[in-house]
Amino acid sequence: MGGLSFATKTAKVQAEVRQIAEELLQIYAQREALGGHAHPEVGEPYREFEATFPFEETPDQEEAIAAVQRDLGKRQPMDRLICGDVGFGKTEVALRAAFRVAAAGKQVAVLAPTTVLVQQHYLTFRERFEPFGLKVGVLSRFTDAKDRAAAIAGAKAGTVDVLVGTHRLLSTDVRFRDLGLVVIDEEQRFGVAQKERFKKLKTEVDVLAMSATPIPRTLHMALLGIREISLVMTPPGDRLAVRTFVSRPSDTVLRDGVAKELARGGQVFYVVPRILGIEEHATRLRKLVPGARIRVAHGQMPAEMLEKTMLALVEHEIDVLVSTTIIESGLDISRANTMFIADADHFGLGQLYQLRGRVGRSRNRAFCYLLVESMEKLQPDARRRLEAIARYAELGSGFSVASHDLEIRGAGDLLGARQSGQIQAIGFDAYSRILTEAVAELRGQPILRESDPEIAFDVPAYLPDAYVEDTGARLDLYRRLSVARDRDTLAAIMDEIRDRFGEPPPEARCLESVMAARTLGRRLHATAVELRGERLSVRLGSDTAFPTEVAAKLATSTKGRMRLAGPDRIVVRVEGGGEELRLRRAVDALVELCAALPAGK
Repeated sequence: MGGLSFATKTAKVQAEVRQIAEELLQIYAQREALGGHAHPEVGEPYREFEATFPFEETPDQEEAIAAVQRDLGKRQPMDRLICGDVGFGKTEVALRAAFRVAAAGKQVAVLAPTTVLVQQHYLTFRERFEPFGLKVGVLSRFTDAKDRAAAIAGAKAGTVDVLVGTHRLLSTDVRFRDLGLVVIDEEQRFGVAQKERFKKLKTEVDVLAMSATPIPRTLHMALLGIREISLVMTPPGDRLAVRTFVSRPSDTVLRDGVAKELARGGQVFYVVPRILGIEEHATRLRKLVPGARIRVAHGQMPAEMLEKTMLALVEHEIDVLVSTTIIESGLDISRANTMFIADADHFGLGQLYQLRGRVGRSRNRAFCYLLVESMEKLQPDARRRLEAIARYAELGSGFSVASHDLEIRGAGDLLGARQSGQIQAIGFDAYSRILTEAVAELRGQPILRESDPEIAFDVPAYLPDAYVEDTGARLDLYRRLSVARDRDTLAAIMDEIRDRFGEPPPEARCLESVMAARTLGRRLHATAVELRGERLSVRLGSDTAFPTEVAAKLATSTKGRMRLAGPDRIVVRVEGGGEELRLRRAVDALVELCAALPAGK
């Protein structure tokens, strides 16, 4: 940091980011200039459609539905990401958006990554829409040539209101008469090239994407405000978290895990990373659990055979399904409550989270075993992924997993083809700041640069290992405390810490005060804040205005307790006492300075 090499990397990233910012602003301008279509409300039919939802909406679900409905009523095209765990009700948000658009006379395209998920969506949309006179079509490997031709012709003629399909929807022969909405499920599963077809549409039609664990680039764009984001984090009332274990693939673990699940009438998923060798895994399981009905499924099977296998799974004619990641997206088998993931270190963090979401979709406790040959021989990133997936076992952790993935992999090129990119060269915070500044500069807006002051306090301020024992949790709390921008946020984080770990020891309470001093130092645009004994010293930055008359008034009103010591330094006398009391008085002094200085207003 601060050396020639880092400066060179930063300059290179600044040049690339400026180009990205120019492209982003061009997209903004196109969306504003062309405008979209404000979909009218459809009144009573929409309320009748709402009533067909068999469950009670969660608060997050209601907020997401309301946000999407507001977007549909605007002339600017919608580009919203719904981020929520599997089974938390994202599909219902999409169904209501699609119904409003289709009932008003426009067409809807629903894009999903796998034939299994497409079939599931098709059945759901057809069941909910056709009672209202809306026609739903499907394009996938499961549909025969005649039905595919009819669906394509119906989309072109406008007789098909909703067309559900895999990336087959992106083919040049698929045309819509009057497309109004594109729904992309599990968006992270599609490559950049596949989504290029929709990039042109994004300036004209509404786009609603759904994901439990968006790829880092997508999440980054949402966090920067390039895309709107709605979080569906509230679990259904009777859902239990999936217990997750990292284990070696021993015969005992496999035999006991399968036997316990089958004994309670459940089903088991056994996932492998590659088709090559999948039969060997199935053979091993047949030897270990000879009474179990075991079948294999993967994407290279003939469509008819794959469909029969999936139907057999749904009908509980299969006890153990040995498969590739074809089951990763959308498959809803409530009886399946145990999963084994072979060679778990070969999967990405988002993939592991998606796979684990296939179990635990009922009231029964579910179990997920991440099988690795040797933890000691794992690559550092693989180890971090497995530690993260085991740590984020709570319901609704998809957003946290995606955020962790963002830190591990980097955000990638926001508009280019790479999934991880220059962010790793300079760090996420620096990358975000550079992008924000580039957009502001191109828009002619003032660039507000905020820097962290150097903090040097003679007080022990940290989270003791005995207080927060988990290293990952401790590092996460340090990160959140350090990036907090105001004292309210700090107080909320400390309340969470008290709730999780009990009353904090003196070192942790001191840490809160030190972080509060940092946030106040930022407001002052200070370059350094130092506390030594009873002397608090604040070195001001070049852009902090501090007129001499203000300094004189401050010195008089505080009876010399605060005084100017040189052109860029303020010294404050802090009364003696214990360490915590000195820190609190130092923070109070910084609050007083913020109120007195023009920069702090």
